[in-house]
Amino acid sequence: MKVYGTAVTGVVLLMLGVLSSITVGAADIDVSMVMKSFFAMDSSKEQTIIRTIRLPRALVGALVGANLAVAGALMQAITRNSLASPQVFGVNAGASFFIVSAFVFFPTLSSVSLVCLAFAGAAVAGLLVYSFASGGGMTQVKLALAGMAVHFFLSSLTQGMIIFNEQAKDVLYWLVGSINGKTWTHVNLILPWSLSGLLIAAVFSRSVSILVLGENMAQGLGQKVQRIRILAGILVIILAGSSVAVAGPVGFVGLIVPHIARKLVGGDYRRIIPFSALFGAVLLVYADVLARFIAYPFESPVGIVTAIIGAPFFLYLARRGRNIKQ
Repeated sequence: MKVYGTAVTGVVLLMLGVLSSITVGAADIDVSMVMKSFFAMDSSKEQTIIRTIRLPRALVGALVGANLAVAGALMQAITRNSLASPQVFGVNAGASFFIVSAFVFFPTLSSVSLVCLAFAGAAVAGLLVYSFASGGGMTQVKLALAGMAVHFFLSSLTQGMIIFNEQAKDVLYWLVGSINGKTWTHVNLILPWSLSGLLIAAVFSRSVSILVLGENMAQGLGQKVQRIRILAGILVIILAGSSVAVAGPVGFVGLIVPHIARKLVGGDYRRIIPFSALFGAVLLVYADVLARFIAYPFESPVGIVTAIIGAPFFLYLARRGRNIKQ
């Protein structure tokens, strides 16, 4: 019963967050106009803003939040590390580096090509972290250190390209993590990757739950441990890479939300993964609404808000020094 109550609460919060995202901004729009835009459409200025600017922005925020949260949950499961997330392990930085490189050297690439490059960058960063951490035996501390080292190295290269190339200066705002100005084109770009990645992750969640029990236990129960890790890694690349390609490297969502989901619904990944998707969407939609008040009426990147929330949470986890509850 508690799980159903949590699900209903999450859905209600998400609906209210999307409604807030549509109504809050430089142009004031009341709730009645939002309802009218769905059931009695016209060509008024307010409805045009809702349909072409506010609604796709809210949907992109929800999809990116869900993607990053589930990617973080999968990373924490396969590494058995409570500090794991696409940002901490350099996956976001790898995707960002490849995309900014494309802006500098191949500025005419299509949006689909940029998504593919984001996947490649996320994969390269993940492989680098894994190779550095596996030497002499992999531990959680080595994984975290290798992840942060790769993250800062790739982030430094990315910032260097931006400083020395005029063409790349336009991506500075994006590099903080932003869903401002997203349109239906961006929704259509991320939607197929999000739906496929989240659906496969949900189907795959039982195997992930067994893996968390321990490698020997999983093998004893007939699970192909290496295959599970590879598939989980591919899902992380798809979810995090598509999100970075559309919204930039939004930080800390993949770190915070899986812990919240675990606290609310327990340690079974058959629940953690769908609830991470739900509350990841909730977190990023509300963070985007809060970001609009930082320099109102001007827009601020949503990554500022997630960093303000996530940095203390990261320090808390690092100080606590505990593993994921199994």
